[in-house]
Amino acid sequence: MSDARSLPLRTRAALGAAALARWASRTTGRGKGSMIGGLIAAKIDPQIMGRLAAGKRTVVITGTNGKSTTTKMTAAALASIGGEVITQADGANMDAGIIATLTLGQHAPLAAIEVDELHVPHVSDAMNPEVLVLLNLSRDQLDRVGEINIIERRLREGIARHPAMTVVANCDDVLVTSAAYDAPNVVWVAAGAGWANDSVSCPRSGEPIIRDFDGGWRSSGTDFARPQPHWWFDDVSIHGPNGFTAPLTLTLPGKANRGNATQAVAAAVALGADPAAAVRAVSGVGEVAGRYGVRTVGPHSVRLLLAKNPAGWQEALSMIDPDADGLVIAVNGQVPDGEDLSWLWDVRFEHFENTVVVAAGERAADLGVRLLYAGAEHTTVPDPLKAIAACPPGRVDVLANYTAFRDLGVAIDRIERGAHA
Repeated sequence: MSDARSLPLRTRAALGAAALARWASRTTGRGKGSMIGGLIAAKIDPQIMGRLAAGKRTVVITGTNGKSTTTKMTAAALASIGGEVITQADGANMDAGIIATLTLGQHAPLAAIEVDELHVPHVSDAMNPEVLVLLNLSRDQLDRVGEINIIERRLREGIARHPAMTVVANCDDVLVTSAAYDAPNVVWVAAGAGWANDSVSCPRSGEPIIRDFDGGWRSSGTDFARPQPHWWFDDVSIHGPNGFTAPLTLTLPGKANRGNATQAVAAAVALGADPAAAVRAVSGVGEVAGRYGVRTVGPHSVRLLLAKNPAGWQEALSMIDPDADGLVIAVNGQVPDGEDLSWLWDVRFEHFENTVVVAAGERAADLGVRLLYAGAEHTTVPDPLKAIAACPPGRVDVLANYTAFRDLGVAIDRIERGAHA
């Protein structure tokens, strides 16, 4: 844990400037100021991330999908060890957001830090985490992230620089397994891999991946194959080393979140948490940065789901309540979403026979064409709030990509403030 009095003068100056920037941002109504504070601190002291992380027992969590949820679960599980745990409240997982989090939690002994896949190698070099959690790797925003095999190789290289680090890796994911395969300390978790379209060939040899009916896989012509898991889950329980078994009853929906919870428990246990206490802690995690939350909008009870790439959309679609009175699917195409929406054609949009479906968002027309070809009856209402209003009164699921989700949350907040004014 860093002590402000022992930090170099440059670091203390950076912390002071960050605090001033946060104050100015809040005073002028521009926001919380955490991000600008982190940016300014890094400009003044480029070594500040490592200096603030020194002495902390840190878990870094990364992957294409599920980072924020697993990070919140990991933080909850680490709290069972005792002592304050710092983590991002808003999912800001690049350098500025990480520095802002460390700045506000200088005396916390434990940290659960979500990190963008591209940033993991240099963040690990700075923070020297005890545990790295690798959730999954799949195609995301090609215009920002690039080819996923390149990300796998960068992660593999970054892991090789930290031989003492424990890697908690999803052995059901071919790319994650490849990144972690040579690490000296790996805890393998069968966390599931519902999306396999980005790992049809071996990332090490280029040979085809052969999959078994029981979930196993191997690379043809090589010895690269799915490792035996130390942790796994089923529809009822979580299972771990030394015969550990406990009921796993989550607040959050979906099989993917059961996998996230299992990796969070494994990470906390690697730092010394009691496994039963860790399971109880992750079971209580509910809403994550607005995701899965239920909001009231007029005569509608609205549940918000977020998806950002084909793998995430496929998993989120499995969480749709078939008995909901309406389903709004909202898609934008802004820079944070990825401006190329050709991935819509990779998602298996099912027939929603008993649900009113409305296509919404800035790219509602593109989505409407995809739904038409999928045979899903729908209407098109670009404004997500008006799309919700177009649904029958009752329960409505809203599935949205990043900026559509963000903007809808802001709009609902505005409505609620007006109602209480």
